[in-house]
Amino acid sequence: MDLNSQLQLLDWQPKFLQVLKANQTLVLVGEPGSGKSTQAETSEKGRQMMIACIQPRTLATMSVARHVAEEMGVTIGEEVAYSIPFEDCSSANTVLKFLTDGVLLREATSDPLLESATLAEKFQGFFYGAPLMEFPGRIHPVEIFYTQEPERDYLEAAVRTAVQIHMCEPPGDILVFLTGEEEIEDASCEIKKETGNMGDQVGPVKVVPLISTFPPAIFELTPPPSDEDGTPGRKIVVVSANNAETSFTIDSIVYVIDPGFTKQKVYNPRVHVESLLVYPISRACAHQRSGHAGRTQPGKCFRLYTERSFHNDLLPQFYPEILRSNLANTVLTLKKLGIDDLVHFDFMDPPAPETLMRALQVLNYLGALDDDGNLTSFSVFSHEANVSSRPDAQNAADEAKARFGHIDGDHLTLLNVYHAYKQNNEDSSWCYENFINHRVLKAADHVRQQLVRIMARFNLKLCSIDFNSRDCYVNIRKAMLAGYFMQVAHLERTGRYLTVKENQVVHLHPSNCLDHKPEWVIYNEHVRTSRNFICTVTDIRGEWLVDIAPHYYDLGNFPLCDAGRVLERLYMKKYKDRRDGRNRR
Repeated sequence: MDLNSQLQLLDWQPKFLQVLKANQTLVLVGEPGSGKSTQAETSEKGRQMMIACIQPRTLATMSVARHVAEEMGVTIGEEVAYSIPFEDCSSANTVLKFLTDGVLLREATSDPLLESATLAEKFQGFFYGAPLMEFPGRIHPVEIFYTQEPERDYLEAAVRTAVQIHMCEPPGDILVFLTGEEEIEDASCEIKKETGNMGDQVGPVKVVPLISTFPPAIFELTPPPSDEDGTPGRKIVVVSANNAETSFTIDSIVYVIDPGFTKQKVYNPRVHVESLLVYPISRACAHQRSGHAGRTQPGKCFRLYTERSFHNDLLPQFYPEILRSNLANTVLTLKKLGIDDLVHFDFMDPPAPETLMRALQVLNYLGALDDDGNLTSFSVFSHEANVSSRPDAQNAADEAKARFGHIDGDHLTLLNVYHAYKQNNEDSSWCYENFINHRVLKAADHVRQQLVRIMARFNLKLCSIDFNSRDCYVNIRKAMLAGYFMQVAHLERTGRYLTVKENQVVHLHPSNCLDHKPEWVIYNEHVRTSRNFICTVTDIRGEWLVDIAPHYYDLGNFPLCDAGRVLERLYMKKYKDRRDGRNRR
């Protein structure tokens, strides 16, 4: 922090501590970049109890924790630490812990909680008029620029703007916001290409694609070298999606490029589909993005849309995530916390009753809730591993993926990846050579260890057969079907897939490992982008459906389709085989 910021904070801290001690809840609001997430919590150091500060995303949690540790002059993992899914770097000395909200639900029951709120008045009203304090504002101004006319191609405009900033603006790093991994990779390649073609006209550029499935290379960034000899200094261009919007700090960022779009998931409970689509950002989101410029000096934000569009076309705030999400996990968490009356529960933003009912129905089908809505002893755990690729070596990545491929689909391919990872002693170099995301496999290994501990606690027998047995993969596919029986698609005579019961036309995602089109598949995700896709799919057999989930595949309320007629024949065969077996006895 600079001297002015320190003086502001010294004036503000005594009042903050006084109000915090006098009230159970305190809502803290401040400008983006003012230090809500990095300075308020350090005011409380010296207390005997641990302080938890929640962050919206894993990357933000790690970034803020490292930043605060540096400001306090301590080692990350000691007095200041973070805890994210499957990675807890805290210790017995930790007094300030940064967590994601999911981890907080598991860990925190009585520790003080500081939460900096973007929707300050909404939080204040929800907590019965809790006091609201404003954090001292930012010191450095941010100049906002708009386009005169709407851009026809925001991706091309973002690349062009980044190159122009590098050529024409004074030293300072650049943060570019885009909507997803494909755009980030394309933009990163184009920026490298454009700046590379300029030769010695401009200084060097380091382009960093900030993708959630990549290792967090952003933490290894170093400040650009000084240009004492008069040559232009190096600029860093960070290209990111919305994972860099909140509580993510790179002090050297001076320029922000905001095209005005983001990707959001929207859940439709009637057809059980999540659509991942590009939407315009909100005005609050635009304000957050501009806040990344000028952390340590005056900054500039280039908005690739008109000022009229900002005021007239953008919503003030996004609709809360609870209103556009599958609530199965949320309902299960509330049930575990002893909250049974979901209809009258005091949600800050009450979800639609239909979404709640669908979540209860799903949990009942899965056996997590009984017919009275009470928790059963059965729990559902799932995790998905990813195989990563590098845009500069796509062919080699495809070849590496093919080496792990399994004829029956993606889940068993991922299992092959995991087994190879273990056989190679969890070596990160082996992962890099084979285009495997080491962090994700490490997390998958933690999930397996957690499941083993849970089974031991409930005295459940580990009864896997030998991996080389011909029945091994069949048993695994049956086990997956036992959990994913509501996520099945059938290949109709027309050559297209329909989701079972919902009758939604879907396509196998191009990234799947299958070399054929099975009659029946289970899938992890049903998402809508340019088309309806089912992702992470595995071949199953129709007769398994009537054996494993007859309660769900009740033909009495089944829609008219090829799948229903096939299931009817399978049920008749099952009854005939059972009758013949009795006659033989």
